[in-house]
Amino acid sequence: MHCLAGTFVKEITEEECPETHRMLYPVKIVLPPNKSRILYFPSQAKQKEWMSMLLKAMGFANLFDFYELGKTLGKGQFGLVKLATHKVTGVQAAIKTVKKANMKPIEVFQQRREIEVLKMCQHDNIIKLVDLFENSDTYFIVLDFMQGKDLFDYIQKRGFSLPEQRVQDLAYQVAMGVQYMHEFGIVHRDLKLENIMMSDSSDSAMPKIVDFGLAKIIGPSNTASEPFGTLGYVAPEVLKKQPYTFSCDVWSLGCIIYALLSGSLPFDHESQKETIRMTLDDKLVFDLPCWDTVSSNAKDLITKLLLKDPRQRISLAETMAHPWFDLARKKYTGNQRGGSPSKSMLSSQQHKKSSFASKTPQRGAASALLD
Repeated sequence: MHCLAGTFVKEITEEECPETHRMLYPVKIVLPPNKSRILYFPSQAKQKEWMSMLLKAMGFANLFDFYELGKTLGKGQFGLVKLATHKVTGVQAAIKTVKKANMKPIEVFQQRREIEVLKMCQHDNIIKLVDLFENSDTYFIVLDFMQGKDLFDYIQKRGFSLPEQRVQDLAYQVAMGVQYMHEFGIVHRDLKLENIMMSDSSDSAMPKIVDFGLAKIIGPSNTASEPFGTLGYVAPEVLKKQPYTFSCDVWSLGCIIYALLSGSLPFDHESQKETIRMTLDDKLVFDLPCWDTVSSNAKDLITKLLLKDPRQRISLAETMAHPWFDLARKKYTGNQRGGSPSKSMLSSQQHKKSSFASKTPQRGAASALLD
């Protein structure tokens, strides 16, 4: 008896049998990983009957039986993101369509891994996988509909200037999501402003971590070595192709906090090679005028988050217990330290540090540079 998980069936155009000259009605069965079988039936009625039985045996569900698709929300490398409404509940969702034919094997692997990670993650500060539909050609990934845009756009609309208390709230919620992932052995490896979506556009919107295509599951004593990430956010040990662990996400969190408070990344340059050199060699500085009004606790935490040696870098638990998060910690997890899971545009030419003039490089930029 064969397991039909990951198996798909397709109707194929009828064919004429060369020996009998009778029309045959085929059904193609696609088996993982890359095998297929074709069954031929003497009539279209038999073809339909077998299609129905096979689909039922596979537990197949048709997306369009459950959701009404609406406007396009965005376009990705392999398909569209559509607004959809559940036909029974009326709840809105975002449906990401991914065309398999356009994907390389590594990209198929990353997509499947992202789906598996999302199935594990059930946290308020992580995008929720609502449902999943799949046929032989396409993934239909049903996600929470986020009325807001990403965190980059969120701060851009506010002139890249947020009150420090608001930054504390945002950073602590992101840290809670990262802590939840890490407790399941998931390292994200591409945390950045663009991979944090906002629940809406209000001043009290909730951040949610998205895009787990580069995520990896590792054990407590295991390491990763792939040079994945985005320049400006990726940790030094990743750029050096040294074995790394969950601490790479801690570094990225430090870059995000620095950006939220100043409107610039700590190590950033128009040249990718110079950005790498700065990340590896330059000392962290708070040399922009905006830092004059930022608390010493904030600077202390950022300094500890952005230590280039991961062995000296502050841990995520220590980060969440840091005094800078005292108010946020009471607000979101009670008075228990390290709670458990349940730009203005600085464009003046007198400043050496560059502010956000455009969005950061696409994910995988670091890997492309280092290979």
